[in-house]
Amino acid sequence: MTLPTVNLIVILPELILVAAALLVLVLDLLGVNERALGWFSLAAVLTALAAGLALTPADPALQTMALADGLGRILGAAVLIAAGLACLISIERVGDFTGRGGAFFAMLLLATTGMRVMTIANDFMTLFISLEILSLALYILVGFNRKDPRSAEAALKYFLLGAFASAFFLYGVALIYAATGTTNLTEIAQGILPLSAPLPGAPLLPIGAGLLVVGFGFKLALVPFHMWTPDAYQGAPTPVTAFMSVATKTAAFAALIRVLSALTTHDKPWLLALAVLAALTMTLGNLAALRQNSLKRMLAYSSIAHAGYVLIGLASGTAQGTQGALYYLLAYTFMNIGAFSVVLALQRRDENDVQMERLTGLAARRPGLALLMAIFMFSLTGVPPLAGFFAKLYVFGAAVNGGLIWLVITGGLNSAVSAYYYLRVIVSMYMTEPAVEPAPIKVIPIKGATARAAAPLTGPARGARAPVMVAAGQAPAVAGPSVAAPSVAVSTPVAARAPSGVSAATPWPIWVALTVTAIGTVGLGIWQFPWMQGITQAVTMLAAH
Repeated sequence: MTLPTVNLIVILPELILVAAALLVLVLDLLGVNERALGWFSLAAVLTALAAGLALTPADPALQTMALADGLGRILGAAVLIAAGLACLISIERVGDFTGRGGAFFAMLLLATTGMRVMTIANDFMTLFISLEILSLALYILVGFNRKDPRSAEAALKYFLLGAFASAFFLYGVALIYAATGTTNLTEIAQGILPLSAPLPGAPLLPIGAGLLVVGFGFKLALVPFHMWTPDAYQGAPTPVTAFMSVATKTAAFAALIRVLSALTTHDKPWLLALAVLAALTMTLGNLAALRQNSLKRMLAYSSIAHAGYVLIGLASGTAQGTQGALYYLLAYTFMNIGAFSVVLALQRRDENDVQMERLTGLAARRPGLALLMAIFMFSLTGVPPLAGFFAKLYVFGAAVNGGLIWLVITGGLNSAVSAYYYLRVIVSMYMTEPAVEPAPIKVIPIKGATARAAAPLTGPARGARAPVMVAAGQAPAVAGPSVAAPSVAVSTPVAARAPSGVSAATPWPIWVALTVTAIGTVGLGIWQFPWMQGITQAVTMLAAH
C-alpha cells in the first residue's frame, strides 16, 4: 500500500499558527505573563506571514484541497496583517477586559488559522471546516469581556445567527454536490465549463449557489443578513472588533471569489443578485451610520457599507472587478483597523466604547491622534490620494465596463452620504470647542469640625462655622481668629483637568499599530504599482485554474 504524498509546505503558515496557539495555552498554564504571550503571538503571526509570502505558485496543491496561488498569498497576507495588528493593540489592553490573556491570544491565533485556510481552500469540505474554526473562535472572542453584559449578548446573537448561516451554507454545498457529483472547486469548474446550457444542473446548481450566497452574506454582513453586526461590534472588546471587521470580510470574500470563479456558466445569473445585494448593503449601511453617536456602532454600519462597495467589483463579473475587490480589501485592512485603534486609544480602561462627544476638540488635546484619525476618515470617505479613493475608483470603473451604470450611480450617491458621518468626526476634532464641564466640588473635612458646623446654613449665624469654597491648590481664606472653617470645598478649574474619560497616555504598541496603518493607508494610495501587479497576477492565475 502506497501512502499519498502530502505537501505540507502549502499549509506551513497554518501549522505555525496552530502550534503557536497550543504553545500559548501551555505557557499560560505555566503562569507566563500575558504581555509576553502577546509578544509571542505577534512573533508567530509575523513568522506565518513570512512563510506565506515565501510560498510560490509553483508549489503543488495539498491533495487538491488547498492551493498555494496568488489569491491565497495576497488575501492570506491581509488576514495575517490584521491579526498582527490586533495582537499589537491588545498587548497593553487585554487586561482591561479579561484576566485570561493566554486564552484570548490562543483564540485569536485559531481564528486567524481558520481565516487563512479559507483563503486557500479549493474544496467545499475544506472551506466549511475552516469556516467553522474561525466562527467558533470568534464567538468566544466576542464574548470575552465578562465585565460588560453587552459582550455576552453580542456573542449569543452572533452564535445563533451564525448557526443558521452555517446550515444554509452546508445545504447549498449539498445541492451543488448533487448537481455536479463533486465538492472540489476545480473539478466543478471543469465539469460546468463545456456545457452549453445556460443553467447547467438546473435547478440544483442555481439554488445551491443562492444558498451559498446566504451563508457568505452572514459573514460579510450583507443586507439583509447584517442584523448581528452592530451589536457584535459594539459588545466585543475593541481589539476583537478591529480584527473581525476586516479579517472576516477578507477571508469570506476570498472564498466567495473562488466559488464564483468555479461556478462559471454562460450567463452567470447570480451576478444580478450580487448587484442588488451590493446596492442594498451600501444604502442601508450608510443611512444607518448617519444616526449613530457611538463610534463603534458607526464603524460597524460603515463596514456593512464597505462590504457593498467590494461587492460591486464582484457583481461586474470581470477580471477587472476582481482586481478592484482585492485592492479594496487590502486597503480596507489598514484604514479600518487604524480607525478602531484610535477608538481604543480614546477608551478608558473601564470602557468598551467611545461616544462622539469624546472627539470634541481632540486636535487641541492630542494632535497626533487627531491627525491619524483624520487620515483614516478621509480614506474611508474616498478622498485622493489615499487608498480608499483608488479602491472605489477600481470597483466603480469595473462596474462601468460591465454595464452596471445604475450600480455606479448608487455607489456614488452612497459615498456622498458617507462623507457626512466621516467628516463629522473631523469637524468634531478640529472645528468644535470642547464642552465646558462644571468643576466638581469636593468637601474636605477639617480636623476638629463638629456635625452641627457642617450642617447646611441659610446664613452665617453667631458661632456657626461655614464651609469655605476654594479653588484647587489654594488655602482657604480665614476671616479673623473667631472663624475656623470645618470643611473646605475644593473646586478644580476646568482648564487644569484632563478631559473626562480620556487616558493621559496611549501605550506605545498602539502608537506602532497606528503608524503602520497610516503608512499602509497612504502608501497604498500613492504607490500602487507593486500591489496591483501582484493582484493582476493573482487574478490571472485564478482564471487559469
